[in-house]
Amino acid sequence: MDRFDRIYLLHGLLSAHRTPVALKQIMEQLECSKSTADRSIETLRDSLNAPLEYNREANGYFYNQQSLNKPYELPGLWFNSEELHGLLICQQILHNISPGILSEQIEALQQRINEMLSKENSPQPVIADKIQFTTVGRRLKDDNYFKRLATALFSKQQIRIQYHARGNNGENSDRIISAQKLIYYRDNWYLAAYCHKRNQLRIFSIDSVHSAKILDKPALQTSDNQLQDFLHSAYGIFTGKAEHTAELIFSKKRANWVADELWHPEQQGEWLENGNYQLSFPFSDSRELIMDILKHGAEVKVIAPVFLRAAVMEEINKMQKNYHCLTK
Repeated sequence: MDRFDRIYLLHGLLSAHRTPVALKQIMEQLECSKSTADRSIETLRDSLNAPLEYNREANGYFYNQQSLNKPYELPGLWFNSEELHGLLICQQILHNISPGILSEQIEALQQRINEMLSKENSPQPVIADKIQFTTVGRRLKDDNYFKRLATALFSKQQIRIQYHARGNNGENSDRIISAQKLIYYRDNWYLAAYCHKRNQLRIFSIDSVHSAKILDKPALQTSDNQLQDFLHSAYGIFTGKAEHTAELIFSKKRANWVADELWHPEQQGEWLENGNYQLSFPFSDSRELIMDILKHGAEVKVIAPVFLRAAVMEEINKMQKNYHCLTK
């Protein structure tokens, strides 16, 4: 434990006790010798102006808060080395899940964390060499409009966007929206927002936003219950009231994996006598669900509803035709 960690721990120890703390207890908590504990007490009292006093009758140290209007806090922003390493890991996660997103701010944060570690004489690990991130299907390349959408969300202001919808029509449209929540889902960023053109909540893929202008109008705020129902009742990124229940049976070969996975907050799972695993959950739009079913190949069987089973069978037939053409 380095010097700053001990001071941080000593401050926490004294703040948590209403009665004087004996030097022996301080030595045990700080895992140090008497001389080191004395130096930590001296630094906290003389260099950091802590109201630290010694009570001879109780033979212990305490904070005399009577002269202060509020509890004493260490000056500046204090973290111990474990917390700083945790911040570095969070910084690396942000950098890897969306390269370019808030890159300037993240770089500045890393520099400040490294400066704090150097003051503690703590090693500065190269976090990038210690953690690996594997992403599939990431679309957003930079933060061109991400920061503007986030600003509108946090400042509760409406925003005008040009949006290119993916799909058969590839529609380009001008929308005024009230942002409600940022969503990171399957390596991509989405925005749940109230669309003033459609007069309802919608999900917007941020990489499909081609322009964004914050308006001088307060955003319309939806209730937490309404937003949660919108986001969690259906399956995957597709929203809407869940009107169907999918029932899937996974083979013993795949069961142990699926049993530990969260497909939906309201899912129900059951082990069958033959070792297979039955999973059921609500859904509305079946497009993403069909893709997730197909990735399990022959290890999964759709039991219900009938139209979902038919849709999966139709997709399998189309796939067979593609490969049948290649064999001729």
